[in-house]
Amino acid sequence: MAANAGSCFFNSVAGAAFLAWATCLAASAAPPPPAGSPGYAGSEACKACHEEIFNKFQKTPHYAVESDSRRGWEHNSCESCHGPGQKHADSGDAADIRQPAKLKAPETDRICLTCHLNMSTPMGRIAGGHAKDEVACTTCHSIHGANNAKLVVHKQSEINALCANCHISQWAAFQRPYKHRLPEGAMSCVDCHNPHGSFRPETMRYAFGNEPGCLNCHSDKRGPFSFEHAPMRMEGCAACHEPHGSANPRMLIRHEQRLVCLECHANLPLANQTGTLGGVPPAFHDLNNPRFQNCTVCHVKIHGSYVDRALLR
Repeated sequence: MAANAGSCFFNSVAGAAFLAWATCLAASAAPPPPAGSPGYAGSEACKACHEEIFNKFQKTPHYAVESDSRRGWEHNSCESCHGPGQKHADSGDAADIRQPAKLKAPETDRICLTCHLNMSTPMGRIAGGHAKDEVACTTCHSIHGANNAKLVVHKQSEINALCANCHISQWAAFQRPYKHRLPEGAMSCVDCHNPHGSFRPETMRYAFGNEPGCLNCHSDKRGPFSFEHAPMRMEGCAACHEPHGSANPRMLIRHEQRLVCLECHANLPLANQTGTLGGVPPAFHDLNNPRFQNCTVCHVKIHGSYVDRALLR
């Protein structure tokens, strides 16, 4: 009961903090200008100097802001992000216009969230590691479509290349012999991670509402089982597997299967009275004997069983 109460309290505090953060962002978001507002030059004035950028911008999804009167920025799409541009149009000085790509990440994100806050898509929040490390929206998204870059990349190979620009060590792990098939283009980073944030560690996606994202593909390991293997419920798949890639078969964290099991099923803290290696539970196997070094030869249902407490079948 105490643990549940503590969990509920933590969730309520976290939810309240997130709501307050979102409310502050919404309050600080500048409302659309009325037609003919002073200080706004209009998109045609921007196009006169930035024609190449404007032509590329016309091919991006954001161009809907320019043509849709319901959004409040009709004929002012450039200034919806860059702010009032009349002073810049008169002076030609770059210092007289807001440049989101050159602002600090929280300031850039605040501009994007003027429209994208609380949307019913994965883009309505920025949380997790990218928020902590102050990675701005423009780090991954090309707003103007410069150099033929897309606002959002969809091909798996393109997504992986984008993520690998920063996550170098993780991409190196995928070059190991046993790994998820990202280099082959069979899947992408966002199949497992939500780049905009998640309440799970490592911005992991959810499966079946509130379960680890691994179960989206490995649903046969989901259960619920009558006899669970505790790490599946408490620690998750990464207790035994290296998800990005491993030098060991089945992406195990140790080169011998018995060594993975002995991280939990060891003699400690109990004194070993039998002379065998391995004691929790039971203590009748001598894991120095090659006969007993591959645990799943007998414990075939290592992820959980419906019928056997020892996970033998």
